Amino acid sequence: MIVQDSACSELIRGCEEILPESELEKKLKKGVPLKIKAGFDPTAPDLHLGHTVLLNKLRQFQQFGHEVIFLIGDFTAMIGDPTGKNVTRIPLSAEAVLENAKTYQHQVFKILDPDKTTVTFNSQWLNKFNAVDLIHLASTYTVARMLERDDFHKRYNSNQPIAIHEFLYPLLQGYDSVALKADVELGGTDQKFNLLMGRELQKHYGLEPQVIMTTPLIEGLDGVKKMSKSLDNYIGINESPTEMFGKIMSVSDDLMWRYIDLLSFKTGNEIQQMKKAVDDGANPRDIKIEFAKEIVCRFHNTEQAENVHKEFIERFQKGIIPEDLEEQTICSSDPVNLTQLMKQLALTSSTSEAIRLIKQDAVKVNGEKITDPSISLELDDTYILQVGKRRIAKVRLQKAD
Repeated sequence: MIVQDSACSELIRGCEEILPESELEKKLKKGVPLKIKAGFDPTAPDLHLGHTVLLNKLRQFQQFGHEVIFLIGDFTAMIGDPTGKNVTRIPLSAEAVLENAKTYQHQVFKILDPDKTTVTFNSQWLNKFNAVDLIHLASTYTVARMLERDDFHKRYNSNQPIAIHEFLYPLLQGYDSVALKADVELGGTDQKFNLLMGRELQKHYGLEPQVIMTTPLIEGLDGVKKMSKSLDNYIGINESPTEMFGKIMSVSDDLMWRYIDLLSFKTGNEIQQMKKAVDDGANPRDIKIEFAKEIVCRFHNTEQAENVHKEFIERFQKGIIPEDLEEQTICSSDPVNLTQLMKQLALTSSTSEAIRLIKQDAVKVNGEKITDPSISLELDDTYILQVGKRRIAKVRLQKAD
């Protein structure tokens, strides 16, 4: 199905930039399937909802009859993408890259249609490069142009080292578009330089240049920094239904709309109707619940989405502590500081985060709100610790022998 008039408006919805938009319209009007490329370096084993902003756009292209190429950058991952880095990245081993790539292939088909997706690895052509090929590729771009890139420019001006192999990364990523003869390449806004490199290299090799479409970098649960596993503000697509649902319900109402705009499969008109309903008095919580159920259903199934909704209502809105909450035992010779205990039980990632949450009135012990970060809990007793609405732990503090 190549219906271009209706396709174009839907495909550009939610994109940050289309370079150039007139060429996208021209390519779509050809009425033939286009090659839509997106590359992912398997630098970590799991994908999160931030990655799916781009995957959702690929899915739209599939629905309009175009060929999606999911490129796994197993070769480039061993170099390391310097994008946004103020220091040289440590290259990954081939073994780590391949292990991560296996999980990527499994996870992406929770969104993409496997029958309409071509999965390929850039090692298929980059492994065949010899020294002459690499020198020829390097000759297509100047150091001055490379230093126009924002992160390189900042590091150069602040006298921070830039390794030669980091210049090769955008060149090799750009060459992927040459090898695949891509018509359109998608990537996050932080990838704009690399995406444009592919367009320039296609011109150099006598190909019709690809159109660039950049998608937003979605904010994490804090609503400030981009979603990232390293910042622990992410929703992983392999997380349990309970964790996934609870995390979505924890976001602010403003961030909820940002997530719905970028992550929901509802049409633009349907989302506008939802926003109008809230303006007319509907509770944003109900919209958030429906969105949370949509996401859980997408990555799990409808039954689990309904079950976790019911569980959420019982546990958090009615304040019920789960009956099956597993008790942990910690031995100590002295009373245990609460902030250290919260970190030890993985309720927080650090004691500083625990202190911050206590000061924000987000911590309860045995149902009582805690306001003093310096308190310690006595031994030979059992405690229920609650952090916000989602994190609960039961622990028995026992005197060490």
